[in-house]
Amino acid sequence: MSESPTLTAPEPRSFVASDGYPLHVAVWHPAGPAKGNVVVLHGVQSHSGWYHNLGRTLATAGYRASFPDRRGSGANTRDRGHARSAGRLIADLAELVRSLREEDPGKPAALAGISWGGKLVVIAAARHPELVDAIALICPGLQPRVGVSLGEKLRIAWAFLTNPRRTFPIPLSDPALFTSNAEGRAFIAGDPLGLREGTAGLMGTSFVIDRLVGRAASRIRQPALLMLAGQDRIVDNARTLAYFERLASTDRRVIEYPEGHHTLEFEPDPSRYALDLAAWLDEHLADGNGDGRARSLPHGPNQA
Repeated sequence: MSESPTLTAPEPRSFVASDGYPLHVAVWHPAGPAKGNVVVLHGVQSHSGWYHNLGRTLATAGYRASFPDRRGSGANTRDRGHARSAGRLIADLAELVRSLREEDPGKPAALAGISWGGKLVVIAAARHPELVDAIALICPGLQPRVGVSLGEKLRIAWAFLTNPRRTFPIPLSDPALFTSNAEGRAFIAGDPLGLREGTAGLMGTSFVIDRLVGRAASRIRQPALLMLAGQDRIVDNARTLAYFERLASTDRRVIEYPEGHHTLEFEPDPSRYALDLAAWLDEHLADGNGDGRARSLPHGPNQA
Protein backbone atom coordinates (compact mmCIF):
# COMPACT_ATOMS: atom_id res chain seq x y z
CA MET A 1 0.00 0.00 0.00
CA SER A 2 1.40 3.42 -0.94
CA GLU A 3 1.66 6.19 1.61
CA SER A 4 -0.55 9.20 0.91
CA PRO A 5 1.05 12.67 1.22
CA THR A 6 -2.22 14.30 2.29
CA LEU A 7 -4.40 14.22 5.38
CA THR A 8 -7.41 15.74 3.63
CA ALA A 9 -9.01 12.48 2.52
CA PRO A 10 -8.64 8.78 3.22
CA GLU A 11 -7.19 6.28 0.78
CA PRO A 12 -9.94 3.89 -0.40
CA ARG A 13 -8.65 0.38 -0.11
CA SER A 14 -10.08 -3.10 -0.64
CA PHE A 15 -9.23 -5.88 1.78
CA VAL A 16 -10.29 -9.37 0.68
CA ALA A 17 -11.38 -11.60 3.56
CA SER A 18 -10.48 -15.29 3.62
CA ASP A 19 -13.88 -16.24 2.18
CA GLY A 20 -13.35 -13.94 -0.81
CA TYR A 21 -15.53 -11.04 0.37
CA PRO A 22 -13.98 -7.65 -0.60
CA LEU A 23 -14.20 -5.19 2.30
CA HIS A 24 -13.96 -1.46 1.70
CA VAL A 25 -11.48 0.21 4.07
CA ALA A 26 -10.91 3.95 4.35
CA VAL A 27 -7.29 4.47 5.41
CA TRP A 28 -5.94 7.73 6.81
CA HIS A 29 -2.15 7.97 6.59
CA PRO A 30 0.12 10.12 8.76
CA ALA A 31 2.54 12.46 7.03
CA GLY A 32 5.55 10.49 8.29
CA PRO A 33 6.23 7.04 9.74
CA ALA A 34 3.26 5.73 11.69
CA LYS A 35 3.42 5.32 15.45
CA GLY A 36 1.07 2.38 15.12
CA ASN A 37 -2.19 1.17 13.63
CA VAL A 38 -5.67 2.08 14.84
CA VAL A 39 -8.63 0.16 13.41
CA VAL A 40 -11.97 1.90 13.97
CA LEU A 41 -15.26 -0.02 13.72
CA HIS A 42 -18.48 1.84 12.98
CA GLY A 43 -21.98 1.20 14.31
CA VAL A 44 -24.78 -0.92 12.91
CA GLN A 45 -26.25 1.88 10.73
CA SER A 46 -23.20 4.06 10.11
CA HIS A 47 -20.07 3.50 8.03
CA SER A 48 -16.55 4.85 7.55
CA GLY A 49 -17.82 8.00 5.82
CA TRP A 50 -19.28 9.31 9.08
CA TYR A 51 -15.90 9.70 10.78
CA HIS A 52 -13.62 11.87 8.66
CA ASN A 53 -12.77 14.19 11.54
CA LEU A 54 -11.65 11.25 13.68
CA GLY A 55 -9.59 9.74 10.86
CA ARG A 56 -7.91 13.05 10.08
CA THR A 57 -7.14 13.69 13.76
CA LEU A 58 -5.60 10.25 14.30
CA ALA A 59 -3.48 10.61 11.17
CA THR A 60 -2.33 14.08 12.23
CA ALA A 61 -1.35 12.56 15.58
CA GLY A 62 0.86 10.06 13.75
CA TYR A 63 -1.29 6.94 13.47
CA ARG A 64 -2.39 4.98 10.43
CA ALA A 65 -6.14 4.86 10.98
CA SER A 66 -8.14 2.21 9.12
CA PHE A 67 -11.94 2.36 9.00
CA PRO A 68 -13.35 -0.86 7.52
CA ASP A 69 -16.97 -0.92 6.42
CA ARG A 70 -18.60 -4.02 7.92
CA ARG A 71 -19.59 -6.53 5.24
CA GLY A 72 -22.99 -5.60 3.86
CA SER A 73 -22.63 -2.01 5.11
CA GLY A 74 -21.42 1.33 3.84
CA ALA A 75 -19.61 1.00 0.51
CA ASN A 76 -19.90 -2.80 0.63
CA THR A 77 -22.92 -3.44 -1.59
CA ARG A 78 -22.63 -7.24 -1.78
CA ASP A 79 -25.04 -9.03 0.60
CA ARG A 80 -26.44 -5.69 1.71
CA GLY A 81 -27.50 -5.72 5.38
CA HIS A 82 -26.52 -9.37 5.86
CA ALA A 83 -24.07 -11.27 8.03
CA ARG A 84 -24.06 -15.02 8.19
CA SER A 85 -22.42 -15.44 11.60
CA ALA A 86 -20.66 -13.73 14.49
CA GLY A 87 -17.58 -15.81 13.79
CA ARG A 88 -17.36 -14.43 10.26
CA LEU A 89 -17.50 -10.80 11.44
CA ILE A 90 -14.80 -11.44 14.06
CA ALA A 91 -12.70 -13.23 11.45
CA ASP A 92 -12.97 -10.21 9.12
CA LEU A 93 -11.59 -7.98 11.86
CA ALA A 94 -8.84 -10.35 12.97
CA GLU A 95 -7.67 -10.91 9.40
CA LEU A 96 -7.51 -7.17 8.72
CA VAL A 97 -5.56 -6.44 11.91
CA ARG A 98 -3.17 -9.31 11.21
CA SER A 99 -2.55 -7.94 7.72
CA LEU A 100 -1.84 -4.46 9.07
CA ARG A 101 0.59 -5.83 11.63
CA GLU A 102 2.41 -7.79 8.94
CA GLU A 103 2.74 -4.60 6.88
CA ASP A 104 4.16 -2.72 9.90
CA PRO A 105 6.22 -5.27 11.85
CA GLY A 106 6.91 -4.17 15.40
CA LYS A 107 4.21 -1.48 15.38
CA PRO A 108 1.39 -1.77 17.94
CA ALA A 109 -2.28 -1.99 17.01
CA ALA A 110 -5.33 -0.65 18.81
CA LEU A 111 -9.03 -1.26 18.16
CA ALA A 112 -11.63 1.48 18.58
CA GLY A 113 -15.30 0.53 18.52
CA ILE A 114 -18.06 3.08 18.00
CA SER A 115 -21.60 2.10 19.07
CA TRP A 116 -22.36 -1.44 17.75
CA GLY A 117 -18.74 -1.72 16.66
CA GLY A 118 -17.74 -1.79 20.33
CA LYS A 119 -19.23 -5.28 20.58
CA LEU A 120 -16.89 -6.65 17.94
CA VAL A 121 -13.93 -4.90 19.59
CA VAL A 122 -14.38 -6.54 22.99
CA ILE A 123 -14.89 -10.00 21.46
CA ALA A 124 -11.84 -9.63 19.21
CA ALA A 125 -9.70 -8.36 22.09
CA ALA A 126 -10.71 -11.37 24.18
CA ARG A 127 -10.18 -13.92 21.41
CA HIS A 128 -7.06 -12.45 19.80
CA PRO A 129 -4.92 -10.79 22.49
CA GLU A 130 -1.83 -11.38 20.33
CA LEU A 131 -3.24 -8.93 17.76
CA VAL A 132 -4.67 -6.20 19.98
CA ASP A 133 -2.54 -3.95 22.20
CA ALA A 134 -5.25 -1.58 23.44
CA ILE A 135 -8.97 -0.95 23.00
CA ALA A 136 -11.11 2.18 22.98
CA LEU A 137 -14.90 1.99 23.33
CA ILE A 138 -16.65 5.11 22.04
CA CYS A 139 -20.29 5.27 23.20
CA PRO A 140 -20.30 1.49 22.73
CA GLY A 141 -23.50 -0.46 22.20
CA LEU A 142 -22.60 -3.08 24.81
CA GLN A 143 -25.68 -2.29 26.91
CA PRO A 144 -28.21 -0.56 24.63
CA ARG A 145 -31.37 1.27 25.58
CA VAL A 146 -32.88 0.80 22.13
CA GLY A 147 -33.90 -2.61 20.82
CA VAL A 148 -36.60 -4.63 19.11
CA SER A 149 -39.81 -5.80 20.78
CA LEU A 150 -40.33 -9.36 21.97
CA GLY A 151 -42.71 -9.98 19.09
CA GLU A 152 -40.16 -8.73 16.59
CA LYS A 153 -37.47 -10.93 18.19
CA LEU A 154 -39.69 -13.97 17.68
CA ARG A 155 -40.30 -13.06 14.04
CA ILE A 156 -36.57 -12.55 13.52
CA ALA A 157 -35.78 -15.87 15.18
CA TRP A 158 -38.22 -17.71 12.92
CA ALA A 159 -36.86 -15.99 9.82
CA PHE A 160 -33.30 -16.74 10.95
CA LEU A 161 -34.18 -20.44 10.74
CA THR A 162 -36.38 -20.35 7.64
CA ASN A 163 -35.41 -17.30 5.56
CA PRO A 164 -32.23 -15.65 6.89
CA ARG A 165 -32.22 -13.01 4.16
CA ARG A 166 -35.61 -11.63 5.05
CA THR A 167 -35.14 -7.98 6.05
CA PHE A 168 -36.30 -6.13 9.15
CA PRO A 169 -36.02 -2.44 10.06
CA ILE A 170 -33.09 -1.50 12.27
CA PRO A 171 -34.63 0.24 15.33
CA LEU A 172 -32.61 3.45 14.90
CA SER A 173 -34.71 5.24 12.28
CA ASP A 174 -34.83 8.60 14.08
CA PRO A 175 -31.65 10.65 13.44
CA ALA A 176 -32.36 12.50 16.72
CA LEU A 177 -31.21 9.36 18.54
CA PHE A 178 -27.70 10.04 17.27
CA THR A 179 -27.30 13.78 17.67
CA SER A 180 -29.01 17.07 18.51
CA ASN A 181 -27.04 18.77 15.74
CA ALA A 182 -29.43 19.79 12.93
CA GLU A 183 -26.76 19.42 10.25
CA GLY A 184 -25.81 15.99 11.58
CA ARG A 185 -29.45 14.87 11.61
CA ALA A 186 -29.88 16.00 8.00
CA PHE A 187 -26.74 14.11 7.01
CA ILE A 188 -27.97 10.90 8.64
CA ALA A 189 -31.46 11.21 7.14
CA GLY A 190 -30.09 11.69 3.64
CA ASP A 191 -27.13 9.31 3.82
CA PRO A 192 -27.41 6.90 0.86
CA LEU A 193 -24.94 4.46 2.43
CA GLY A 194 -26.60 4.29 5.87
CA LEU A 195 -28.05 0.89 6.75
CA ARG A 196 -31.72 1.09 7.68
CA GLU A 197 -32.67 -2.57 7.26
CA GLY A 198 -30.88 -5.73 8.23
CA THR A 199 -31.51 -9.34 7.38
CA ALA A 200 -32.60 -11.94 9.90
CA GLY A 201 -29.05 -13.25 9.51
CA LEU A 202 -27.58 -9.97 10.73
CA MET A 203 -30.17 -9.59 13.49
CA GLY A 204 -29.66 -13.15 14.69
CA THR A 205 -25.90 -12.68 14.55
CA SER A 206 -26.32 -9.59 16.71
CA PHE A 207 -28.17 -11.62 19.35
CA VAL A 208 -25.30 -14.14 19.38
CA ILE A 209 -22.76 -11.33 19.62
CA ASP A 210 -24.56 -9.97 22.69
CA ARG A 211 -24.00 -13.31 24.42
CA LEU A 212 -20.33 -13.33 23.43
CA VAL A 213 -19.89 -9.79 24.74
CA GLY A 214 -21.13 -10.90 28.15
CA ARG A 215 -18.47 -13.60 28.33
CA ALA A 216 -15.60 -11.48 27.00
CA ALA A 217 -15.05 -9.11 29.94
CA SER A 218 -13.03 -11.51 32.09
CA ARG A 219 -10.59 -12.15 29.23
CA ILE A 220 -9.77 -8.56 28.28
CA ARG A 221 -6.43 -7.56 29.77
CA GLN A 222 -5.35 -4.83 27.36
CA PRO A 223 -5.41 -1.15 28.39
CA ALA A 224 -8.96 0.07 27.82
CA LEU A 225 -10.62 3.45 27.33
CA LEU A 226 -14.35 4.09 27.65
CA MET A 227 -15.91 7.28 26.26
CA LEU A 228 -19.48 8.09 27.28
CA ALA A 229 -21.90 10.80 26.14
CA GLY A 230 -24.03 12.16 28.97
CA GLN A 231 -27.07 12.73 26.72
CA ASP A 232 -26.86 9.36 24.95
CA ARG A 233 -30.31 8.05 23.99
CA ILE A 234 -29.03 4.77 22.52
CA VAL A 235 -26.59 3.52 25.17
CA ASP A 236 -27.37 2.76 28.83
CA ASN A 237 -24.36 4.49 30.37
CA ALA A 238 -24.75 3.08 33.89
CA ARG A 239 -24.90 -0.52 32.70
CA THR A 240 -22.09 0.10 30.23
CA LEU A 241 -19.87 1.47 32.99
CA ALA A 242 -20.68 -1.54 35.17
CA TYR A 243 -19.63 -3.84 32.33
CA PHE A 244 -16.43 -1.87 31.77
CA GLU A 245 -15.50 -2.24 35.43
CA ARG A 246 -15.67 -6.02 35.01
CA LEU A 247 -12.84 -6.06 32.46
CA ALA A 248 -9.80 -8.00 33.61
CA SER A 249 -7.59 -5.09 32.56
CA THR A 250 -5.85 -3.22 35.37
CA ASP A 251 -5.50 -0.16 33.13
CA ARG A 252 -8.95 1.29 32.53
CA ARG A 253 -9.95 4.89 31.97
CA VAL A 254 -13.33 6.58 31.57
CA ILE A 255 -13.89 9.93 29.85
CA GLU A 256 -17.37 11.43 29.99
CA TYR A 257 -18.82 14.23 27.87
CA PRO A 258 -21.82 15.38 29.97
CA GLU A 259 -23.44 17.42 27.19
CA GLY A 260 -22.55 14.99 24.42
CA HIS A 261 -24.92 12.88 22.33
CA HIS A 262 -24.42 9.38 20.96
CA THR A 263 -22.40 10.20 17.84
CA LEU A 264 -19.61 12.41 19.15
CA GLU A 265 -18.48 13.04 15.58
CA PHE A 266 -21.53 15.29 15.13
CA GLU A 267 -20.95 17.38 18.26
CA PRO A 268 -20.31 21.14 17.87
CA ASP A 269 -16.63 20.44 18.66
CA PRO A 270 -15.91 16.95 17.26
CA SER A 271 -12.18 17.46 17.70
CA ARG A 272 -12.54 17.13 21.48
CA TYR A 273 -13.14 13.38 21.66
CA ALA A 274 -10.79 12.72 18.73
CA LEU A 275 -7.92 14.55 20.43
CA ASP A 276 -8.69 12.79 23.71
CA LEU A 277 -8.44 9.44 21.95
CA ALA A 278 -5.18 10.39 20.25
CA ALA A 279 -3.68 11.52 23.58
CA TRP A 280 -4.72 8.27 25.26
CA LEU A 281 -3.18 6.25 22.43
CA ASP A 282 0.07 8.18 22.86
CA GLU A 283 0.12 7.12 26.51
CA HIS A 284 -0.71 3.48 25.91
CA LEU A 285 0.70 2.34 22.60
CA ALA A 286 4.28 2.39 21.31
CA ASP A 287 6.75 2.76 24.16
CA GLY A 288 9.78 3.06 21.95
CA ASN A 289 11.17 -0.43 22.55
CA GLY A 290 10.17 -1.64 19.11
CA ASP A 291 8.45 -4.83 20.25
CA GLY A 292 5.01 -3.69 19.19
CA ARG A 293 3.42 -4.26 22.59
CA ALA A 294 1.45 -1.74 24.58
CA ARG A 295 2.48 -0.42 27.95
CA SER A 296 0.20 -1.49 30.78
CA LEU A 297 0.22 1.11 33.49
CA PRO A 298 -0.42 -0.07 37.08
CA HIS A 299 -3.63 1.75 37.88
CA GLY A 300 -7.32 1.05 37.84
CA PRO A 301 -10.20 2.99 36.34
CA ASN A 302 -10.17 6.75 36.63
CA GLN A 303 -12.35 9.62 35.57
CA ALA A 304 -11.50 12.53 33.33
